[in-house]
Amino acid sequence: MQDFCPAPVRRPIMKQQWQELAYIHWRYDASVVQALLPDGLEVDTFDGSAWVGLIPFSMRNISFPGTPAIPYLGSFPEVNVRTYVKKDGIPGVWFFSLDVNRLLPALAARASYFLPYCWGSASHVVTSESLNTTVKRRWPHVASTSIRITIGERIEQPDELSVFLSARWGLYSKGFGKGLRYAPVDHETWILHTATLEHLEDTLVIAAGLPAPTGDAHVLYSPGVSVRIGVPHSV
Repeated sequence: MQDFCPAPVRRPIMKQQWQELAYIHWRYDASVVQALLPDGLEVDTFDGSAWVGLIPFSMRNISFPGTPAIPYLGSFPEVNVRTYVKKDGIPGVWFFSLDVNRLLPALAARASYFLPYCWGSASHVVTSESLNTTVKRRWPHVASTSIRITIGERIEQPDELSVFLSARWGLYSKGFGKGLRYAPVDHETWILHTATLEHLEDTLVIAAGLPAPTGDAHVLYSPGVSVRIGVPHSV
């Protein structure tokens, strides 16, 4: 897995910033995660396990070609539940859910990208020492999370697992009918920090159809990146 984009997006259909992000991951049996994936996608594993992430961050400054950043509706807190997949050898991210507090972007993303955005109340507060995120989902069904981490030192040379969990250069989503789509993603190499999970009360993961996480979480923090997303295409 490369920690830099192997195929830069030359003509992005969308730009955005992912800021103040935490990676909270757990090991899962690969067969459990595979059972929740659509036909055509294979779960991507590391050290014999699938990995499921609970990812809180601040989405900022969404823009489209030739437009400035969208005020208000283009910036919001987000928490997604995701795993890692591949198709024909091309790795990417598969989202089980993406929770935001802006109803219009949630509806637009569901209609255009076929991504499982959810709507409710959300907050994301970050200091130099900690990250605190809460979500209370209202639609399409009720779920919630409350996350607190402490932020540690910068990691000068991330290990292979940290790169596997963070360096993803595309996302898969449902297409028309039973089809799949893939959108390439381009951004700087992640700056990663150690982090400690101090508090978690969560139902977003089980709301995705997954068993409750077990074992210690693998936790990282990043101040964020600027992102260029390419045109989705059928695969």
